[in-house]
Amino acid sequence: MKKYYLLVAVLFFSLAMSGQTANSFLLNLYGGYTFSDRVDFDSSYGKVEDGFEYGLGLEYFIMDNASIELKYNRLDTNMPLYTKATISNNGNPIPPGTQLNAGDDKGAINYILADYTYYFGSSSQKALPFLGAGLGVAILETPKSGSGTYFAWEIKGGVKVKTNSPLSINLHAYLQSMSAAVGYDYYWDYYWGPVAVTDYASTFQFGLGASLSYDFSK
Repeated sequence: MKKYYLLVAVLFFSLAMSGQTANSFLLNLYGGYTFSDRVDFDSSYGKVEDGFEYGLGLEYFIMDNASIELKYNRLDTNMPLYTKATISNNGNPIPPGTQLNAGDDKGAINYILADYTYYFGSSSQKALPFLGAGLGVAILETPKSGSGTYFAWEIKGGVKVKTNSPLSINLHAYLQSMSAAVGYDYYWDYYWGPVAVTDYASTFQFGLGASLSYDFSK
């Protein structure tokens, strides 16, 4: 009898963890609000200001509760750069807190990410919590420096709200990061003398968003 109860319990747990259908293929349309972040450099600091982020993704369920997704998101924003201390410009002092790129600070970040997402719950549930993470690249567009491609990642969590139609809505929070080489720091080594080490700066931006999904398997 105990073995029978154990078998029933295992079967119930397996059914409860089946939240999606394997081999499903979804198109996701994204929209969200991404909050600002400050990035510090040696003699200055910059800001990536908040703004609306939008994009789309193609999601494929490799098993009932797990999917992989290739997506593109774009954040149009302003990127002001300020001095940390007084600097000289042709002998003229520039005080701390002066914006160095006033009127020329518009830019954008284009994220291209490969995400893995795990959904919790049963297929009969209308609301399915999920957690996910992604790796990829960020293409940074700036007025003066053109564009550059850098390493990027994100983590996310939220809930998927299903309907009786092929459409569903995902409500989620996310944290995105981009890392870029911004120059060199120099250190003195006893044997080698001055050694240059690449200096990196990273953004960490939190956001709240939603996506509208269409399931082609329904």
